[in-house]
Amino acid sequence: MEKDLSHAGAPFETVLAQFPSRRILVVGDLMLDRFSYGHVGRISPEAPAAVINLDRVEEAVGGAGNVARNIASLDAHCDLIGMVGTDDAATAICRCLGETPNIEAHLVHAPERVTTVKSRFVAKLHNTHLLRADVEDSSAISPELQQKLVRIVAELLPQVDAVLLSDYSKGLLTADCIRAIIEHARKAGKFVVVDPKGRHYERYAGADFMTPNLNELSQAVGAPVDTEEHQVAAARKLLSMTKSRAVLVTRSENGVLVVPAEGEATSFVASARRVIDVSGAGDTLVAGFTLALASGASIANAARLANYAAGIAVSKFGTACVTHEELADALLSRPDFHIKSKIFDNTPGLRQAVAKWREDGMVIGFTNGCFDIIHEGHIEILSEARSHCDRLIVAINSDASVARLKGPTRPIQSERARAKVISALAFVDAVITFDAETPIDLIAEIKPNVLVKGADYKVEEVVGRSIVEANGGRVVLVPLVPNSSTTRIVEKMKAGKNEALV
Repeated sequence: MEKDLSHAGAPFETVLAQFPSRRILVVGDLMLDRFSYGHVGRISPEAPAAVINLDRVEEAVGGAGNVARNIASLDAHCDLIGMVGTDDAATAICRCLGETPNIEAHLVHAPERVTTVKSRFVAKLHNTHLLRADVEDSSAISPELQQKLVRIVAELLPQVDAVLLSDYSKGLLTADCIRAIIEHARKAGKFVVVDPKGRHYERYAGADFMTPNLNELSQAVGAPVDTEEHQVAAARKLLSMTKSRAVLVTRSENGVLVVPAEGEATSFVASARRVIDVSGAGDTLVAGFTLALASGASIANAARLANYAAGIAVSKFGTACVTHEELADALLSRPDFHIKSKIFDNTPGLRQAVAKWREDGMVIGFTNGCFDIIHEGHIEILSEARSHCDRLIVAINSDASVARLKGPTRPIQSERARAKVISALAFVDAVITFDAETPIDLIAEIKPNVLVKGADYKVEEVVGRSIVEANGGRVVLVPLVPNSSTTRIVEKMKAGKNEALV
């Protein structure tokens, strides 16, 4: 079903380009994730248990630390607030964070507490998890530590774009802490995303976004979530409880479901091609979701981006991070790159492609022209047009249409040749020919989100402007390259001049 993209937000390329300039404040429970890998070849004679011969041990910062690591690996900046003890695990966490670029750690040390450690024993064959052993103190932190925590948050709020609370129920985020942080963030004009835990979600009241999994959602509202209809109903109940703007529900192999307070629910199927290890995938998802929102994405598109990020994470071993390059490759890939598949002979075929792009949350761009002899000005307008959208449609005048506009000696190249040349450009996603003087009928049919023309037009002169703006879209005018036109090229050729065009 087609989605209303009137509020589509910025296109994905623009969103991803904003990541390096974004700074997220992450507050939550820190832990050390320890993975012990080895081979299992026999059963212990002492008990019916597998014997694992270890050959390597890997350590990484988990919990809120893994959220911070994913924000950093996506090329953004992160201020991380968490608590550790004064033991060897705390030293390991400090070392790991110190070695990670883009993370500024603000750790509270509590000598009376142990640092949380999750030790996983993994058989290399099929990456089978044999056992997990936890060391933790999940009691609530003292009032003095709570005050210190909130004070650090208040000091950092002016320099960040958003606040992310990563709650693992290990005692750091008490109800009083959460309430104070949300209140400070609201006063500072920063939105708050909560990755929740437990049954008592009323303590998250006032947070803008929630990201529970299915089990957490069911526990929070005391309702079944066995069907998507039940899941949407449960999410709306949670929205009513917390007064949030949206709930993003993670559903493991079934992808994600995003339910906004206003508007219809949207679901995205899981994007993972293979699943190796699900450890920390939720951290990757909430990191991507928060960054996308902070970078101008709509709620639905932020959910889609986050779903892609989580799909990449589960294809890796251990508590893995996703890079900016990996996410861009997955999110912006164009499987229909081949020239023939870009050229549409009729409107119904293009309409079907547009419907699929819209279903995937894409921002659709449109421009048109004769494109008789490709020159620098054409490249400039097309590349600039693509920067404002996720998929760019180029409509070219038919041979008959060009002749009516330019005279009987034009076009120089046939419409078939012009379509083939335009479709070979990487930043063009679809090409279609129109026979009328203007593409008004195409624009009315497609209803693009972005309509692009050269700056030799005024906005009010752009054909199709009223249609696009009526559907919540916009018109973009691209500055022209001086002295760059097919007509000028033809005139120089006729005059026999051999100097280069400048």
